[in-house]
Amino acid sequence: MARKKGRDLSGWLVVDKPAGVSSTAVVGKVRWALDAKKAGHAGTLDPAATGVLAVALGEATKTVPYIADALKAYRFQVRLGEQTTTDDAEGAVIARSDIRPTTAEVEAALAGFRGEIAQVPPQFSAVKVEGARAYDLAREGEALDLAARPLWVERLDLVARPDADVVELEMVCGKGGYVRSIARDLGALLGSLGHVIWLRRLWSGPFQAEQGLSLNQIDQLARTPELEAHLLPLQVGLADLTEVRATVEGAARLRHGNPGAVVTGAEFGEEVWVSHQGQPVAVGVYRGGEVHPTRVFNL
Repeated sequence: MARKKGRDLSGWLVVDKPAGVSSTAVVGKVRWALDAKKAGHAGTLDPAATGVLAVALGEATKTVPYIADALKAYRFQVRLGEQTTTDDAEGAVIARSDIRPTTAEVEAALAGFRGEIAQVPPQFSAVKVEGARAYDLAREGEALDLAARPLWVERLDLVARPDADVVELEMVCGKGGYVRSIARDLGALLGSLGHVIWLRRLWSGPFQAEQGLSLNQIDQLARTPELEAHLLPLQVGLADLTEVRATVEGAARLRHGNPGAVVTGAEFGEEVWVSHQGQPVAVGVYRGGEVHPTRVFNL
């Protein structure tokens, strides 16, 4: 098998994704612009969505699950009175309603979407159904009976009501949330139907949209030290874990995948990340004076 070309580069590049581009295409652009051997992203955004897309490079790809599990914030508008095939403005309108709830009715309905909820993914989603993607089956005209999935919604608030047809919301939620499902289900509960007009991810874990580079900036800085200077260190992706520091011998053992001694502690059984001389060494489980590694960083 041919080896991947590119540099062994590790860290995070935050991108402010524009509408009309897939998350996969953004990763490809970043990898090319930095001549990086390995890259991935922490949480897909639909092509029509904008906002923060954190691209992991090299060893930082091992920390992607921690960002995927982190809370994320979205701002979006819902058009009332229309349901679409895709639950957003990209799809065809399949039903209409003349009902327009009051602002007070919208705010009251939002209470049912906070906390631990069960959410059915959109028909056009990346959920797998017997090995196939739901969006592929939906494009073929198949009506899917998708199972509801649990979702933690930390916050869901009405932030604007531009007119009777539109509500603007902000949501903070956990892993696996579909904003399009919120719009669909809110519209159904209100009796008015609804779909997403636009969607922007404001932040994802430690990464903020304001930090993000545009694709134009990435093009302009491609293959230059100036672009590389925008990289954030690998350990930013571990912000939700406790840091413990390894001994010299402990760091050496951890780098070989063995339990290693640390000089600072944590709760017994806690998942932590281990550093030595300021560099991340591993992620693992703290067990009274040493850490048993689950991920090792080769920096």
